[in-house]
Amino acid sequence: MSGEARFTLGVEEEYQVVDAATGELSGRAGAVLEEARRRLGDAAQPELLHSQVEAGTPVCESLAEVRRELVRMRRAMHGAAEREGCRIAASGTHPLSSWREQEVTPKQRYRALEEAGRQVAKETLVFGCHVHVACGDPETTIGVMNRSRPWLPVLLALSASSPFWEGDDTGFASYRTILFRRWPTAGAPLTFAGRAEYDALVAALTAAGTIPDATQIYWDMRPSARYPTLEYRVADCCPTVDEAVMIAGLTRGLARTGEREHAAGSALVDLRPELLEAAMWQAARDGLDGELIDLERTRRIPAALLLERLLDHVRPALEEHGDREEVEGLVRETLRRGNGATRQRAAHGRRERIEDVAALVVEETAQGLD
Repeated sequence: MSGEARFTLGVEEEYQVVDAATGELSGRAGAVLEEARRRLGDAAQPELLHSQVEAGTPVCESLAEVRRELVRMRRAMHGAAEREGCRIAASGTHPLSSWREQEVTPKQRYRALEEAGRQVAKETLVFGCHVHVACGDPETTIGVMNRSRPWLPVLLALSASSPFWEGDDTGFASYRTILFRRWPTAGAPLTFAGRAEYDALVAALTAAGTIPDATQIYWDMRPSARYPTLEYRVADCCPTVDEAVMIAGLTRGLARTGEREHAAGSALVDLRPELLEAAMWQAARDGLDGELIDLERTRRIPAALLLERLLDHVRPALEEHGDREEVEGLVRETLRRGNGATRQRAAHGRRERIEDVAALVVEETAQGLD
């Protein structure tokens, strides 16, 4: 993903490679990736573990283009996996496979991560959806990041798709969030006075030996170290293309709204990091099946009500890009059907078989690819 145009966007998805017969994670990611690159070129990339692959869309101008590219990407990955007796699956965690059975991809970057993270790295068997939005110059990007912070829990609740871990129901809608927050540079970003303060923090973390460079800032949202974008990293990998499109549309709306507020010099919400982390925990635990924390009023309200407030907040931006009807429809459909976590629990409850959950994720990942 590259490009300078403002409010263009791109989506990166981290997929599970699973055995077609057993539904378990497969170590065939290397072979799958080799075939996928014949179809997608460098858009197909390895990830930390041998059972993971990543793919990213090119720069997109519209949600229609995002949808086309996601379908093309998943179709190519699906075809490559089939050649190896595998499938791809999209959700924040695999419901039954164990981290103990996974191997680190033999690249220097991932070996260094394993050495630095140790047990934490070994257990980082998680899969995310990252949305890049081109917000303008570096100062504006920081301003947009500051103003997007209060809405991160809502994006997480919508995308939550990781309730199971090693065959057990964790009680969380997004256990991926809980697992990933053990890294020292994970979590929600603080507010920054400007780009210089952000750059100074990255320099200090690098000088301290905590990270080698800015690519290992793992916040829920960060200025991309590779592209001129703000990268929203809060979402679990979305099981369906519809959900990925929904998250992309809301994210761009949030970025455009933040840019307007930044340009107008509007005051930032005085949001304590402890409150934001509490709201993230609540969203990770309950997803859409309960209440979320209204950070403006510091009280819990039904998830559907806070989602309506987010839609109100970004509506002018959605209308500007012609996204309102599609995004609002997808949000309301998700509320009706439940997010990925809710649907996975329903699949498990029908026969109490964790294998049914794995099968559901594979099935949903392939929806609309024919």
